[in-house]
Amino acid sequence: MKQSRAMSLVESVANVTVGYGVAVATQIVVFPIFGLHTTLAQNLKMGSIFTIVSIGRSFALRRLFEAIRVKATKPPLTRRRLPYSRDFSGEADRNQRSIR
Repeated sequence: MKQSRAMSLVESVANVTVGYGVAVATQIVVFPIFGLHTTLAQNLKMGSIFTIVSIGRSFALRRLFEAIRVKATKPPLTRRRLPYSRDFSGEADRNQRSIR
């Protein structure tokens, strides 16, 4: 079943929203280990910038992989049937009008 663009965006936003909370919590714990001391407001701002970038990245990758999946599952091209049939004896098919 194909996922719509809207649902791709909803999934990406939900995923990144959870990631935002994890990222801010990680920054609060890890930054002091490396001697970086930031306020909560700074952590939230940095987290929001990375979140916006992450939403775009996640959405673009989702659409790319969906396009690859759809392309891979397309049936092979088949020869189109002409709207009329005609034999080469000069006689039109019984069910079709002559195109002369």
